[in-house]
Amino acid sequence: MGKEKIHLEFMLKAGSGNIVWSIISTPSGLETWFADKVTAKDKIFTFRWGKTETRQAEVANFRTNSFIRFHWLDDEDPKTYFELRMVYNELTSDYMLEVIDWTEPDEKEDMEELWQSEIEKLKRVSGL
Repeated sequence: MGKEKIHLEFMLKAGSGNIVWSIISTPSGLETWFADKVTAKDKIFTFRWGKTETRQAEVANFRTNSFIRFHWLDDEDPKTYFELRMVYNELTSDYMLEVIDWTEPDEKEDMEELWQSEIEKLKRVSGL
């Protein structure tokens, strides 16, 4: 059985799309909430957690001030990715962050909880 796509949405209290974009698409922004250390060379981002865990992802697609899509280089399924997409809500003048990811069916709940935890950290450290 293959991986399943999950789609999560989080409201952010951001008045500026530039702030949200920098937090989800730059190494320094991603270091504030997603990984302990993030570096980028060309289209390859290297994510480090703690002293031992390292993963690399390639930027598979992006549109400035809209979304960035990463594909983990160690993932054998070429169709899987994780995407961070910002959507502006004209009614509230706030931004919503959409997270799209792929996971094994029996790990779906854990993956959703992990993303919720990561986005809570993003909100806490950025004031969004």
